[in-house]
Amino acid sequence: MTKIGIPSLKKFICDVLAQCGVSPADSATTAEVLVTTDAWGVFTHGTKALRRYAQKLRAGGLKAQGRPAIVRESAAWALIDGDASLGMVTGVFAMNCAIAKARTSGIALINVRNSCHFGAAGYYAQLASRVNMIGMAMANDVPSVAAPGSKGPVLGSNPFAFSAPGGSHPPFLLDISTAVVAGGKVKALMAEGRPIPPDWLIDLEGRPTTDGNLYPLQASLSFMAGHKGYGLALMIEVLSGVLSGAAVRDKVGAWTTDVPARVTDHGHTFLVIDPATITGANTFPGGMSSLLDGIKECPTVAGAGALKIPGEMEAARAVQAEAGGIPLPDDVWESLQGAAQDAGVALPE
Repeated sequence: MTKIGIPSLKKFICDVLAQCGVSPADSATTAEVLVTTDAWGVFTHGTKALRRYAQKLRAGGLKAQGRPAIVRESAAWALIDGDASLGMVTGVFAMNCAIAKARTSGIALINVRNSCHFGAAGYYAQLASRVNMIGMAMANDVPSVAAPGSKGPVLGSNPFAFSAPGGSHPPFLLDISTAVVAGGKVKALMAEGRPIPPDWLIDLEGRPTTDGNLYPLQASLSFMAGHKGYGLALMIEVLSGVLSGAAVRDKVGAWTTDVPARVTDHGHTFLVIDPATITGANTFPGGMSSLLDGIKECPTVAGAGALKIPGEMEAARAVQAEAGGIPLPDDVWESLQGAAQDAGVALPE
């Protein structure tokens, strides 16, 4: 494990992206998303992905100077073309658009096509809760998850995130994959030499397997909660892929395993609700405080302490990371070493 200060890690990302032709503003946006994700302790979706993003930028599968733009819009919705730019750049652009529209309309739906992997969906959802709004973010992905009864992958792990201001508590932040686990966690366990749980993977004959070496070419992830996770993933495919006009199912490019020059055409959906427009400025915060107070007061088993609100542990980790740096796992540090070598820039101190 290697501990890195947040400013050093952000500077390193900007240095790598600058070597790929990305503007300082877009580099800073991307660094903010990836480093925040690492600060939360979600290392599968943070800076570990930087090397692959850089490879796609150099090969043309991502446009270094891509500019996401609104294709069509009304007061409460918009369709955005990501122009194959970095998914973090497009995601922040789209979420900021949703927030601006929700300020006047009370609610806003933004669809995105021609994007790429955008990291942790929770980052975009929490942008809304930072300004006292409710936020949702979701995306489709290349098929990697087996449906109940299938012999191979049917849909992507299609993440979903929801965030709401917590009143007197930290924001409520839910960020989940519709698979039983994110694919990156399979690779992380393999890198650590730890066993794969028996309910994570399905082989090409539709049987559970604990052989992590089979993933992703000879094994698929399982959906969380079986048919329920499958149904949620299909809902996200409709909203993020079909509704936006992005690629769907096996037409989505595999950003990790396809040739780097291929544009992936991921789709995203963002939804923002302004509670003040609906309930009045003072009603929602008090209601959230009361709701979360009640959960915190629920009795727990011996040694468990108070119940955790989703997002609470991540917020605490971020505070620690701000003060003392981010403890990067070995597989993340190795990926950053590769990114530094590829770009010819110095590793973060």
